[in-house]
Amino acid sequence: MTTLLAAANLSKRFAGLIAVNQVSFEVAAGEIFAVIGPNGAGKTTLFAMIAGALTPDEGTVTFAGARIDGLTSDAVCRRGIARTFQIVRPFPALSVEDNVMIGALLRRADMRSARAHARAILEMLDLADKRAATASSLTLPDRKRLEVARALATDPKLLLLDEVMAGLRPTETDRMVAILRKLNRDTGMTILLIEHVMRAVMALASRVLVLHHGAAIAHGAPKDVVRDPAVIASYLGAEAVG
Repeated sequence: MTTLLAAANLSKRFAGLIAVNQVSFEVAAGEIFAVIGPNGAGKTTLFAMIAGALTPDEGTVTFAGARIDGLTSDAVCRRGIARTFQIVRPFPALSVEDNVMIGALLRRADMRSARAHARAILEMLDLADKRAATASSLTLPDRKRLEVARALATDPKLLLLDEVMAGLRPTETDRMVAILRKLNRDTGMTILLIEHVMRAVMALASRVLVLHHGAAIAHGAPKDVVRDPAVIASYLGAEAVG
């Protein structure tokens, strides 16, 4: 398969803290790839370097064959990478539809086509019936799906999802998993997700990278990674794998 994203020896330091330490991995076009690990492992810092919010101290990020490390967030988005955030922050006073339209206007010059695109995405995310509601009125599960919708509105080739299932009940998690699986299957969207909900990781990801103290400690198929002694000791615990 064609490599869409390649991170090579990425490192990031904050004063004396090494947040990400020489991390390398590749994501194939059309793949769902997960990054897991305990809090403070460096997962969100890794995302921030890919998305342009942070510049790596060392290493490179290549997307669709071109270097993107050091580009600004808006430039990375225009290249075709969109991300969500752990703490969802829609424009609270705007409608659900208008929140999504803002992203749609990145690649559409007129309001009519942006609105049509936003409505199609809201249908995909099971939010069409709430398009006129203000974002501040949504429940947590709906806000999580709105966060995904806002990212999708920019027409990304690669979607970075930062804990979009955190705080959801199992039935809500299953709903999000079904949406993401359908998105990947129907559109070929490449998805890179950070997730603590192993139920979702096991259902979605073809490969998993595990970070601990900023370094990669395991990489492979989910069924193999969850039985890796280093992963069990540092993150999952013996009870997680029976």
